[in-house]
Order: sequence, then structure tokens, then C-alpha cells
Amino acid sequence: EVYRRPDDPQLPVICRDAQPTRLIGETRMPIPLQPGQAQRYDDEYERIGTANTFMIVEPLAGRRKVSVRATKTARDLEQEIKELLDVDFPKAEKIVPVWDTLDTHAPASLYKAFPPQEARRLLDRLEIHYTPKHGSWLDIAEIALGVFTKPCLDRRVDDIDTLRSEAKARADRRNASGAVVDWQFTTDN
Repeated sequence: EVYRRPDDPQLPVICRDAQPTRLIGETRMPIPLQPGQAQRYDDEYERIGTANTFMIVEPLAGRRKVSVRATKTARDLEQEIKELLDVDFPKAEKIVPVWDTLDTHAPASLYKAFPPQEARRLLDRLEIHYTPKHGSWLDIAEIALGVFTKPCLDRRVDDIDTLRSEAKARADRRNASGAVVDWQFTTDN
């Protein structure tokens, strides 16, 4: 029902999700694209590490924001919330997040990350809606991550700065295109 609300800048609905991304390097130089021949690369690769891609989608307005962090700790997640409230939506009365039931998404985690007064200030500006257990597909950010991942990560990316740059460029293109989510699922069905 949250997705059926009218778009309201004072109460923006946002969806948030994260996914790990493997950083993978080449062990041999790929053979470049040539007329009549696709680019070729070796099946062998180097595992460099992981990064975490955080997707925030404002489905009613058709905007998305992607950030890439080295870790996915409670502190990372709560910094994302603080930035969302203080930087992305500073004038909104409240934001209405829809997210899964990951243990770090509990209001108590804000008290672990921030002093009590700051945690209370942030919580007072949240109207949290959780997706049901085994129903994370109801979080539009999960869908947006799928749309983002295929074209953005269809090749090997070996460092976090390149991943950040690619992620920002992809999100900017999607935002410029005005791509919105046409949510068809209702509580009745």
C-alpha cells in the first residue's frame, strides 16, 4: 500500500537494498575487439576482494542513488541513513523507507552507531516499513539492483573506485531517462 501513496516531497517513499560485488581482475591481457571478432579474454581471473553496492530508489519520483562502500557493517548502513536524511532529503518532514528485515535495519542499530540524541533525531524522521520475511522482492530497490547489475557489472571490475564511477554513471543515466517503476502488485492480489 505504501507504493500507492501519492508522491509527496514531505514524505518521500524510498526503498533501500544492498548487494556484495566481487572485484575481479584479469590475469592475462584481453585480446581487443577486431572486425568480425568479439573481444576475447581468458577464463582465469584474479579475486581482488569485494565491495558493497547500496541502492536507494525513490520509486514514486523515479530517482535512484547508488553508493559503493568497502564494507557492509551496521555503521555503513547507518551512515547511509544519516546521509539520506541530512543530505538527500533535508527538508522532508519524514522519509518512508521500505526495506528488508536484516538485523541491522532495526531502530536500535542507530543507537549503536550514534549518540542517543542523534539516534532519536534520525528515528523521529523515519516511518519504517519492512518487507515480509521471504518477501524481499517487494522492495523495489532489489529490482533496481537487478536492473543496475546486468549492464553495469557485465564485465570484470578490479577496483572500488572504478566500481563507484561506473555505478554513479549508470544511476545518472537511469535518472536522466526518467525511468520509473510501474508497480502492479497490490495487497488484494
